[in-house]
Amino acid sequence: MIYNILIVEDEKDIAKAIEIYLINQEYKVFIANNGLEALEVLEKEIIHLAIVDIMMPKMDGIEFTMKIRNDYDFPVIMLSAKSEEIDKINGLNIGADDYITKPFNPLELLARVNSQLRRYKKFLSIKENNVLNESVFTIGGLELNQDTKEVSIDGKIIKTTPIEFKILYLLMKNPGRVFSADEIYENVWKERAVNTDTIMVHIRNIREKIEVNPKNPKYIKVVWGVGYKIEKQ
Repeated sequence: MIYNILIVEDEKDIAKAIEIYLINQEYKVFIANNGLEALEVLEKEIIHLAIVDIMMPKMDGIEFTMKIRNDYDFPVIMLSAKSEEIDKINGLNIGADDYITKPFNPLELLARVNSQLRRYKKFLSIKENNVLNESVFTIGGLELNQDTKEVSIDGKIIKTTPIEFKILYLLMKNPGRVFSADEIYENVWKERAVNTDTIMVHIRNIREKIEVNPKNPKYIKVVWGVGYKIEKQ
């Protein structure tokens, strides 16, 4: 994979030097002279990492980083002069991942770039797996697989009835949300609630299978007078 790196630096000699080092490492490089130009690059290109100077005209590195953090998750390495210590701290607080102080050793910068890209690659892999595994729901040691219709607790497969599975699926898909007995009945049976006493029985049976101590449940909680929920963990 070829990574695209954005250099945001108003000092052209520094930007050019960094570009040469990065190209020698087979990275594809884009250069912007300030934050505004960098935003324009982001509209056209997929960027995997940005090296951003703090002090720049029109839009500095702090403002640029703040603007992109709502929409982009690639790593940002900030360049700062020794006199910009407070700006460096502010940069890390608003979303920068690392910083390096000018003047810097090119080999150190490359090491920081490589390190951040390794972490970003892992992040992207986890993100992709989560998208692919939208049918798998995990709450603590409890896992439900919608595709295989399996439920496991601490890695051990447990047997559930079709109704128990559907109730668990509803609760695990919406962790933290409280469902009344009527809502559970209507979601599971796909008809108007008539006799919701059966919900209490099914919940008790599910607890017997997934809880270490059903009388002091870790997963399925009762919100008295309202309904049931599975806690976020």
